[in-house]
Amino acid sequence: MNRCVALAALAIVLSGRLGAAPPDDPFKGVDCNKAQVQIELDYCAGKAFQAEDKKLNALYRKLMSSYDAKDQALLKTAEKNWLAYRDSECEFETSDSEGGSIHPMEGSNCLAEKTKARIKELQAQGGQ
Repeated sequence: MNRCVALAALAIVLSGRLGAAPPDDPFKGVDCNKAQVQIELDYCAGKAFQAEDKKLNALYRKLMSSYDAKDQALLKTAEKNWLAYRDSECEFETSDSEGGSIHPMEGSNCLAEKTKARIKELQAQGGQ
């Protein structure tokens, strides 16, 4: 695969802007259960993170709609701080692979794991 195409695809994955696959999507048809090539693993890890992020956003919206203004403000601040923590912690945890082809996968895996944990935290606080 052309390096520029691969980098562009990764940029789409990591930017969180994946939606319906565009007609020229180089990953169209990739079976993430059978991915073996690193760039496909990177792509699939990005998709997995996006799925968790979507779940978190839905839960956040549900909580926000059920809280009064004071609790909404508190949750908004907590979530903003948590996002900064998640992103910086994953940057730290994956710094050893920076510049390597595995780095996007490691970063996405870290983000997904931390996001899953946050979902559990919020669910325990009444967001089930």
